[in-house]
Amino acid sequence: MNRSAKLAAAAAVAVLIVVGLVSLSRAGDDPAPRSIAPEATPAALGETPTLSAKAQPERSACGKVRHGFVPREIVIPGVTKGASIVTPPRDANNIPGTPPLTTAGKSMFAWDTVLGTRPGDKKGNVAINAHAWPDHSALGDRMVASLHKGDRVVVVGDRQRLCYRVTERVEVPATAMMERYYETDGPPRLAILTCSGTRLGPGVWTKRTVWFASPAA
Repeated sequence: MNRSAKLAAAAAVAVLIVVGLVSLSRAGDDPAPRSIAPEATPAALGETPTLSAKAQPERSACGKVRHGFVPREIVIPGVTKGASIVTPPRDANNIPGTPPLTTAGKSMFAWDTVLGTRPGDKKGNVAINAHAWPDHSALGDRMVASLHKGDRVVVVGDRQRLCYRVTERVEVPATAMMERYYETDGPPRLAILTCSGTRLGPGVWTKRTVWFASPAA
């Protein structure tokens, strides 16, 4: 290949890389898109690095816990190998906060600490939420596509792993007030929520999908 051909090939590769970065950085409802360069690692995307075949079963194994614990990440086979959990404050309308509107945030869960229920507590819902994204690449979209009744969800703490089984999946209009999501009494459960249905505009969707999951051996 002569010098001119080599320079042309290098320029073409550079253009493809720039186009890819711009497309990814503008995905979703983020009103101020950022470059994804600092967030390109699996950990920054809310995913743990791929584990070896030997280590993988141990990571998703079920454990017994004696008391409530702070959740650090959630493993859902077929959905995420390990999505990190953030704890944003509630908004001015007392609605649970959501993960950040960034490339990293679309692969994170948010845990509502105001409700006060932790995994391993004896009663009440652990209220969790995740984003849906316009290009259907976010954690919420993957759950809508692949998380069903009977599936397993593993909540991981500092030294704990507690497994749940999905017992109910419901879809409601976005305008509905689903009080069951906020229950602090009753049996211990995960309550996981994401936007779903049709996206009408930034942050505005027609429906919500909610999964309830009970502790499982």
